[in-house]
Amino acid sequence: MSYLSPEHYKSLQIKAKRDMYRLLSGNFLSSLHGEGYDFAGLREYQIGDDIRKINWTITAKLNKPYIKELHTNKELSIVVASLMDGSLYFKSGNAKQDKITEIATILGYASQNSNDLFRGVIYTQNEIYSTPPTKQLFHIEEFSRRLFDSYILNTTLDRQRAIDELFGRIERRSLIFILSDGLEYIDLSLLAQKHEVVAITIRDKEEISPSQWGETTLQNPQNGDRVDRYFNKRAIRSYLKKLQAHDEIQKEHYGIYNISNITITTDDDSVVSLMRLFG
Repeated sequence: MSYLSPEHYKSLQIKAKRDMYRLLSGNFLSSLHGEGYDFAGLREYQIGDDIRKINWTITAKLNKPYIKELHTNKELSIVVASLMDGSLYFKSGNAKQDKITEIATILGYASQNSNDLFRGVIYTQNEIYSTPPTKQLFHIEEFSRRLFDSYILNTTLDRQRAIDELFGRIERRSLIFILSDGLEYIDLSLLAQKHEVVAITIRDKEEISPSQWGETTLQNPQNGDRVDRYFNKRAIRSYLKKLQAHDEIQKEHYGIYNISNITITTDDDSVVSLMRLFG
């Protein structure tokens, strides 16, 4: 179970519903659209057209190749995939898990309100949970609750394996949001060649702007190991240098494959951040 109370989850849910309307007012949805299925008309085949669109009955009657033209399908397929393990715990709690739940819930409500097809996928060490492709509020709220309630302390997720599994799972071209804390490098190149991908990194504010902690006992939230460390300014500078180097490598990867990305801290306004991303 999450360390947060049911009352806190209820307030998070109410906030997500309110924030969803703020997000929609910012026209956050991608320009990605799947191929439509509504018949619009016929025209002569031109070099470069997809031969699968040829209407063979009309072609035979007129003795010239004609293709079907289709209306653009305005319905998006939106997938929110959350990569979750013990690393979401930082200091005394799992505020990053709370933030992932909030953002995923906002995106789910926005998808449902826009009449788009939504799918939520949760990857943990011991389970893969997925909603069906849906427009039903029930599935979105069940996805949100499972995110909130997932017990992930002392677990480690193979994130690359999760991304590879997602690639095989999602067949229809989609707008895919990957939610994680971004503390391990993941290769999204295959996913980005098939879909439009948005990487949302959730960090605790103290992770990216730590104070001087002094003598501290650290516990690895992925395996429970403990170690004593003294954190002075020099140690913090070394930590930040390594974190920056890691993030630069990951962002270079995003740039190569045209993957939109943003880092949101646990203290940030989620909607303002998402609107900035799609600005």
